[in-house]
Amino acid sequence: PQSFLDDVSVNFRDLLKLMNISNDAFVRTTSDQHKEAVQHLWKTLVEKEYIYLGTYEGWYSVRDECFYTEGELVDGKAPTGAEVEWVAKEASYFFKLSAFEDQLLEFYDQNPEFIAPNSRRNEVLSFVKGGLRDLSVSRTSFSWGVPVPGDDDHVMYVWIDALANYISALGYPNDEGGDFSKFWPNSLHVVGKDILRFHAVYWPALLMAADIPLPKRLFAHGWWTKDGEKISKSLGNVVDPVELVEQYGVDQTRFFLMADVSFGSDGDFSTKSFIQKVNVNLANELGNLCQRTLSMVFKNCGKQTPTDVGPFTEADELLLASARGLRERAGTHVASQALHKYTQEMVSMVWDTNKYIDTMEPWALKKTDTARMATVLYVIMEVLRHVAILYQPIIPTSANQILDLLCVPSDERTFAHLTEDYMIQEGVEIPKPMGIFPRIEVEEPVEA
Repeated sequence: PQSFLDDVSVNFRDLLKLMNISNDAFVRTTSDQHKEAVQHLWKTLVEKEYIYLGTYEGWYSVRDECFYTEGELVDGKAPTGAEVEWVAKEASYFFKLSAFEDQLLEFYDQNPEFIAPNSRRNEVLSFVKGGLRDLSVSRTSFSWGVPVPGDDDHVMYVWIDALANYISALGYPNDEGGDFSKFWPNSLHVVGKDILRFHAVYWPALLMAADIPLPKRLFAHGWWTKDGEKISKSLGNVVDPVELVEQYGVDQTRFFLMADVSFGSDGDFSTKSFIQKVNVNLANELGNLCQRTLSMVFKNCGKQTPTDVGPFTEADELLLASARGLRERAGTHVASQALHKYTQEMVSMVWDTNKYIDTMEPWALKKTDTARMATVLYVIMEVLRHVAILYQPIIPTSANQILDLLCVPSDERTFAHLTEDYMIQEGVEIPKPMGIFPRIEVEEPVEA
């Protein structure tokens, strides 16, 4: 199993690189440090008398790594559609989950924002109110896993092992003044909706039992479908992220995944939707705005950023004020994990700026009022500075290419620089504009 997991680990690491995703750490629950942390947690639960030895029999899903009661089965399968198998009487250690039913319900009531979206919270409340049974937390039928301290015949059940990675990754329990004390419990867990029960019920109960503070929030995201159907190998409709990136580009792929679906809901992938979204929002709106603005600056402002800018008109001030408020509006959405709304703020800002340039017509002003033309172009460049800086978490490479074209210094591209103190500098030589987002061409026309 170790060699198999080593290969899987490499695949995930390669995918992170492919998608240009940064991560502070890559946690492997096979590491010695993690095993030591899990065994320490186990011993703590034993000392507090929340773990006892018993026997287990019942339905188990290998795919879900979950035990189910007879009442939870649907047509002889797990609620997820996974196959289940009967586990005959087997010695097992149990965690006294039933002792935390009232405490969990009280916690949910006092912390209504703990589980999101709200529909998922309702699912958890319904499950806990239905009554909790003690949880089997060890197995004897195989040896792959973290050994139970003091009983080599047992290995820990996967979830008590896996869930502990959130704290073992931060150095628990030996972390005096380190990452654990710094980052826990001010944490957000983002998980798939199919494993919410483990994170919203089992994990909080385990932490309560060990007297460890609970995370601040759990957010359960949905699943992707393909052209309205569940994605599966048997249907042959698997979407390969490597192929998407190779065919359309990494930023284009990242943008679609973040912008097209309400984060927390299920989303449907279709090539048509992908191409429409990228062509309209990136190529047509943002890309063309950059291209025509910077081309005019390059040709009509001496190949440098506009000089002698101002005074600003009411329309200029309104657009600039909207751009300056963009960070606060976008930040509100991130705080609630509404990442699609974060992206929509950029899309809307670009749309307003396109409306502004069409109204101001700097191409006409160059014949009648070059000073006003320069001011209009400067305003657009400043708006693009805000948009590009805030777009960096979504489309990092493209956003930095735009900032390069705007001649924004590389050390002035953080959110802290979204103030009037770091506005576009006047009279700075700019490079010849280049296209950032090539339009995706298809053999058959796709309606925008």
